[in-house]
Order: sequence, then C-alpha cells, then structure tokens
Amino acid sequence: MTPEAKTKAAESAPVDQGRDHNLELMLDVPLNFSAELGGCSLTVGEILQLSRGKVIELDKLAGEPLDLTVNGRLIAHGEAVVVNERFGVRILDIASPSERLARMRG
Repeated sequence: MTPEAKTKAAESAPVDQGRDHNLELMLDVPLNFSAELGGCSLTVGEILQLSRGKVIELDKLAGEPLDLTVNGRLIAHGEAVVVNERFGVRILDIASPSERLARMRG
C-alpha cells in the first residue's frame, strides 16, 4: 500500500468506525412496519354513513403488490400470504440496506 493510500485509509477509518458504532446502537430500536393494502378518500358524510357490511373500494387492483413501509416510509413491495392462519407478507422487491436507512431518516 502506498503512503498516500495508507493516509486516506487512516483518515476514513474513524468515520467508518463511528458510523458502524452508531448503527450498532440503533439495531434494536423498534420501528413500525406496515403492509398497505390500498386506500381511498372519503368525505366526512361518507364516513358517518359507514355501517357493518359496507364495502369500501380501494385504489389498488387485486393482485397488485402491497406497499411495505417502516415508520411511513416505503422500503419494499410484497404480496399477502397466509402463514398458520395469520396474514404475512412475501417480499417481492426491496431497497438496498443503505437506501432503507436513508428513507427511514427522511
């Protein structure tokens, strides 16, 4: 390794180690994960007229991937599955780990 390369490596090492340490501190922080089936806009009047058995049409087509979010930030798309009589989500595509961190930061 050239002296210049060693200097650059030494200069960046504390920053990278600091980032890794900060990330390690955050790994156990709980976040809110959601799988969004779809949505729509309703007026106050429509909300007040809702009753048992009423069907509300959502903006996504049947079979269209679900939006998977962490703290309201989109990180992936998936499809609904059933696992032991509970709903689950199979991930179809997902942002890279660095993109996910950036999106969660805002």
